[in-house]
Amino acid sequence: MKQTLWEQLIAQFSMRWEDLGVASVQHMELVLISMALAIAVGVPLGITVTRLPFLKNWVLGGTGILQTIPGIALLGFMIPLFGIGMKTAVAALFLYSLLPIVRNTYTGIQDVDKVLIEAAKGMGMKNGQILFKIEIPLALSVIMAGIRTATVINVGTATLAAFIGAGGLGDFIFIGIQRNIDALILIGAVPAALLAIVLDYLLGGLEKLTTPRGLKI
Repeated sequence: MKQTLWEQLIAQFSMRWEDLGVASVQHMELVLISMALAIAVGVPLGITVTRLPFLKNWVLGGTGILQTIPGIALLGFMIPLFGIGMKTAVAALFLYSLLPIVRNTYTGIQDVDKVLIEAAKGMGMKNGQILFKIEIPLALSVIMAGIRTATVINVGTATLAAFIGAGGLGDFIFIGIQRNIDALILIGAVPAALLAIVLDYLLGGLEKLTTPRGLKI
């Protein structure tokens, strides 16, 4: 008698729960490493654009173009540079994450009330002090929103890493599609969706903490 989907899920999970744990850790590594790199590059890049406006079209346009490239194609472009495996996946996810972070950093700082900037200058504050004591604190919630968006996108895109042997939850989805086993697809897709929800919730809480009291809704 043919098994129901629920029975298939139980059977597949009982056989593969250890592999699922390993894949979940790999998936987290892909997301966290690529996001750390994207934040380290994207935030300073967004700040630089506010100081050098002539770079705006180049930087925002370039990161925007990267977002239009299909994920599997971007992974393919990275293979000649980094080979097959985790490095290629991290590089592609890093590039995919840049646009929301750079754009939100730029927008957040640009939207800081210019009256506050002029008042700070009138008090004798230097550019560096204005940036770190006024602009970044006031823009931090907007920057965090960009990081939050990039992280959620990355969790889903990281499932494509399975196609280049980088591991992660995408392995189950890939094998499930190959073998036409719906339960395997769900074993990969559901944890990935839950991971995205959890990270979005945690970063949402962090975003609220970084929002100045007077700006909270």
